[in-house]
Amino acid sequence: MKKLTFGYAITGSFCTFERTLTQMEYIISEGIDILPIMSFNASKLDTRFGKAKDFIDTIESLTNKKVIKTLEAAEPIGPKKMTDLMIVLPCTGNTLAKLASGIYDTPVTLAVKSHLRNQKPVLIGVSTNDALSASAKNIGALLNYKNYYFIPMRQDDCVNKPYSVVCDFERVLEAAFYALEGKQIEPMIF
Repeated sequence: MKKLTFGYAITGSFCTFERTLTQMEYIISEGIDILPIMSFNASKLDTRFGKAKDFIDTIESLTNKKVIKTLEAAEPIGPKKMTDLMIVLPCTGNTLAKLASGIYDTPVTLAVKSHLRNQKPVLIGVSTNDALSASAKNIGALLNYKNYYFIPMRQDDCVNKPYSVVCDFERVLEAAFYALEGKQIEPMIF
């Protein structure tokens, strides 16, 4: 049986990077190869949550692969059939909008486009402060596109951030296996 390879695309929801790395490590421990991809911002910006270089070093150590962080490096993913599933985690509102609108101008969005040419699943892990406002239409659009699936999500602080949603990081691998079968894990919103 062929070993699975998941593209793992990280965008700039910096507050979730530690949970993202934990899930990446768990997926690898389950015998799945990871092809790491980072958006321009995720790979370059230092924030109060950590330095970009430190995250890149950790990811490259975990995966034993260089992080894809350019358009040129992302483009061959589809033609070379490098991934069985593409995970975008965390997926910001900006990336949701680009994917819903067919804009492929970052390493993450181009990796998704390239991967989709093989009609394989894309799993989205929403993490954005405007999921229940401006980004809601983009989530709705992607739900209606073929091969897009979502990790279950919930409001993360309904009192202080009433429009904010974050995916359930503990269900990433479970949602991935559903997506590989062409199914949306339920309930999607809890």
